[in-house]
Amino acid sequence: MNVLPGRQRVRKGNGVDRMIEFDDSIIKVLPKETLSAMRDAGERVVECHRVLTKTADNLVGELLKGVETFFEWNHYPDGDVYDPVTHSQYYYHAHPPEERSNEHGHFHTFLRPDGMPAGVKPAPVADYAPPEDPDDALSHLIAISMDSAGLPIKIFTTNRWVTGEIWYDAANVKMMLPCFEMDHAQPSWPVNIWLTSMLMLFRPQIQTLIDARDEVVDAWATSHPEENVYEDRNLEVTTEIMIDVDSQINLVRTCLSD
Repeated sequence: MNVLPGRQRVRKGNGVDRMIEFDDSIIKVLPKETLSAMRDAGERVVECHRVLTKTADNLVGELLKGVETFFEWNHYPDGDVYDPVTHSQYYYHAHPPEERSNEHGHFHTFLRPDGMPAGVKPAPVADYAPPEDPDDALSHLIAISMDSAGLPIKIFTTNRWVTGEIWYDAANVKMMLPCFEMDHAQPSWPVNIWLTSMLMLFRPQIQTLIDARDEVVDAWATSHPEENVYEDRNLEVTTEIMIDVDSQINLVRTCLSD
């Protein structure tokens, strides 16, 4: 399995951010079983924070244990984290301070083809080239921004060049979301549980971001016909939503009680 190439190192130009105002009414009309799954995921998220806080730790510090010097752009842990059963993958890294505002760094989450639902295929983009190893045709799912206290503050999607992924359209990426699961204890059981649970707790926001991602990319391609939109360094972050774990859990619980 190849590690992602980290092509963010050659970033050029100014990124274009797209902040999405999420409509809470989307959550209010979800089926009870979906809300229950989100509530349970929220409880796991809170539990991960609780057990780490008891020893003055946090999610980022837990993942970076043993790292003497934290280098911008490097993937942490080295070689990424990969579940060979579910074919889920993630890493953590940070951009230079001038690029990250109040963010310490962020997680990037992925799914590889061997873990994707049947029928999922890469989008038929003009420059698609299948990788030598079919399981390297992985898809980025979502990124989660963390603040200096090791708490999540934002989720976002990116353009293809940012992660070196293979491009899948929104419908296919949304089908992949339930398949992401880090079901082992390395390098950190709390971090793995937390990431898996975050993708369930904020599933409605993530789906909204992924749909909007395709709209942003299509609009950019139309307005920049001379560029390959997927490799255009001026389009980096495609969509983003600010998040708050406690508010999300409270909303879900309110919807269930109603």
